[in-house]
Amino acid sequence: MKRRQFVQAAAAASFAGLAGTAARAQGWPEKPVKLILSQPPGSGPDAMARMIGDQLARKWGQSIVVDNRPGGQNAIGAQAAARSPADGYNFYFATAAALVTNAYLFKSLPYDPKKDFTPVGMIGKVPFMLCVNTGSPVKSLQEFIAQAKAHPGRLTVANEGPKTFGGMMTRLVGQQLGLQLSSVPYVSIGAAVTGTIGAQTDAVMADVPAVVQQVKAGRLRPIAVTTAKRVAGLEDVPSLSEVIPGFDYAGWLGIVAPAGTPAAAIQRFNRDLDAVLSDKEMAARILALGPITDGAGTVEQMAAFLQAEHTRWSKLTQELGILPE
Repeated sequence: MKRRQFVQAAAAASFAGLAGTAARAQGWPEKPVKLILSQPPGSGPDAMARMIGDQLARKWGQSIVVDNRPGGQNAIGAQAAARSPADGYNFYFATAAALVTNAYLFKSLPYDPKKDFTPVGMIGKVPFMLCVNTGSPVKSLQEFIAQAKAHPGRLTVANEGPKTFGGMMTRLVGQQLGLQLSSVPYVSIGAAVTGTIGAQTDAVMADVPAVVQQVKAGRLRPIAVTTAKRVAGLEDVPSLSEVIPGFDYAGWLGIVAPAGTPAAAIQRFNRDLDAVLSDKEMAARILALGPITDGAGTVEQMAAFLQAEHTRWSKLTQELGILPE
């Protein structure tokens, strides 16, 4: 009888704990929520954060304040987010660079990507695309490969620099296909795209949002995307995986919070974010800005994804011979 009473008491206590967590989650948020970005106002991520923020604000009955902290290869925004109070009212709209690749490109960072944040949910993946200027004789991926092999080191590919996603993809494609590509760094992706349109370079490796309008306007010719599958709306553009089996790389965006943020706030944010992203109309609006979303996933799935990305990029930067500076 005593054992049965103990089990019943333990079960009641457990239920009470769960109920308390649920109640706290329902009560949150009780004031405006801040969403920190590493990108400037008017950028694609900024537009996306405000779009998603508007939907969440309606659900919560509280405003969402977007705090833009651009610069420093995402380090300025990431540091600001990491040092924000872990009170459930500060979150970081993060990039792959901020949470993963920076750790393998810089000897020191003003924040710790692994220790300073706790995962909340995924926003979406951002494919990259290799494009040539429309005056190029290259009409396909196969012709690009043939030209690069026929003229080693002469094919120039614009990107934002050797330690950016575009720069590393340029180097990786060359390595995987046995090509000698001449990587040309620019101060911004906009300048890189303009350089290729003006035939200052033969090609550009950039995120789809940065080039898709130029492709549609006929100023750039798409050659390949970096994801394993072809991209919706660009189905005629082959994936690099069609010539490099298993090739699947994309930038991505996700939500994290300062380490120590209450679990109730994280779970509520995750649940409502997933509901917003799972709406077909919202997913289409996000896709128009570039990212492909499959919902936020669970907090646990986001954590596993981040761990896998760290493992993959640690290995990749070593294979490419990229040393932290």
